[in-house]
Amino acid sequence: MKDIIFQGPINSLSFGNVSYNILRECFKSGTSVSFFPMGQDLEFSAYNKISEDFKSWILDSYKNRLSGISKDTPSVKLWHINGAESGVGSNKNLFSFYETSEPTDQERSIVSLQNKTIFSSNYACSKFPGSHFCPIGFDEDFHVTNKKYLTSKTHFGLMGKFEKRKHTARILKLWSEKFGNNPDFQLTCCINNPFMKEQDILSLVNNALGGKNYKNINLLPRLKTNSEVNEFLNSIDIDLSGLSGAEGWNLPSFNSTCLGKWSIVLNATSHKDWATENNSILVEPCGEEPCYDGLFFKEGSEFNQGSIYSFSDEDFNKATDIAMDKISSKNKSGLELVEKFSYKNTLQSLIKIINE
Repeated sequence: MKDIIFQGPINSLSFGNVSYNILRECFKSGTSVSFFPMGQDLEFSAYNKISEDFKSWILDSYKNRLSGISKDTPSVKLWHINGAESGVGSNKNLFSFYETSEPTDQERSIVSLQNKTIFSSNYACSKFPGSHFCPIGFDEDFHVTNKKYLTSKTHFGLMGKFEKRKHTARILKLWSEKFGNNPDFQLTCCINNPFMKEQDILSLVNNALGGKNYKNINLLPRLKTNSEVNEFLNSIDIDLSGLSGAEGWNLPSFNSTCLGKWSIVLNATSHKDWATENNSILVEPCGEEPCYDGLFFKEGSEFNQGSIYSFSDEDFNKATDIAMDKISSKNKSGLELVEKFSYKNTLQSLIKIINE
């Protein structure tokens, strides 16, 4: 009999990256899996360093997904709460990310249908009593390159979908007001949103910058492989992605920190599970604001309701000053996160929770 049934996507997005890494740990540990992919296709394009043995194992786990299982085989579905009401077998467990502050009746109902619900943050667990915490890990495809990049200037990075929740527009505005067109500083952004048209994103960026052109703000096209993402994260000195107002983990900021970079992090939601005053420049929230953007978070919807955390202009400016004082040295405490948060630990925690 198979050890577990696993449902999750394989693609270049956050859920896809987490699925890929959990499956890789199953492969490495000899955990037998019946794999039911979420979505229409298995999209391996981001994983340009995947071994043929591992890829064949995934395909075989998918091809033979209906053999060696029963209704009682533990099933783990890695997905949003929205869409998690269906599953395989009777021993259904949900592993999810949750970001906002006010669970809806529909969200609570779907969580109640699970044998176990597991979240990647203690913040999410606090919103759903009886749920379980399981942190995710550092992707072993990422590594410190030790290359020299923009040595003549301080290089800031911003990565993640352009969203109100992530404070993308506000970060762009504040950075441009402080560093715009100063040749000693560079901001490189990878803020593509696959659910939006490119022209719409460019319009949002233009609005955030007040219609001005800045020679030292660079917008990258979508990075297609994790190797490209690794190069980008290694090239920066200071990460701004951690200023997001609500996260289920925040892979760009976490990975940057694990690579020894200094990340400015809003001390709220999932950030509190890995970011500390030793490995990050923490910014305390100054309040909360509604999460609604009319696109991904719609007021009155059955899902994703409530607020996100915010920060002050003054604290942003102070944090960038502190970060610039730190970049002359490697973030040793950040590098230590690699051992503490591994996908080996994630898989072991998942299996322990679902078998309790």
